[in-house]
Amino acid sequence: MSSPNDFSYLDNKGDQAVLYLADGSQPIEGHAFGASTNVSGEVVFNTGMVGYPEALTDPSYRGQILVLTYPLIGNYGVPDANVKDELGLPLYFESSKIH
Repeated sequence: MSSPNDFSYLDNKGDQAVLYLADGSQPIEGHAFGASTNVSGEVVFNTGMVGYPEALTDPSYRGQILVLTYPLIGNYGVPDANVKDELGLPLYFESSKIH
């Protein structure tokens, strides 16, 4: 049986990344995805089981580091961005970009 801290089964294709917290606690190591750049911001958590496309495109998260806590994010795919509502706005997204 593997130890509780053995994450060797995870897909670690992204570049190595480190999260430094303002309270001076130990840095948290992980793997990045998306743009390869340094960022800073308030870390916020979304604990929803659904709605991650809406959360990722919600402008209210701009300037924040959004952490999606549900472990199966993306398993059911991403909706088609070309589907529009009766006003011509994206039906499944809050905006046209990830903030």
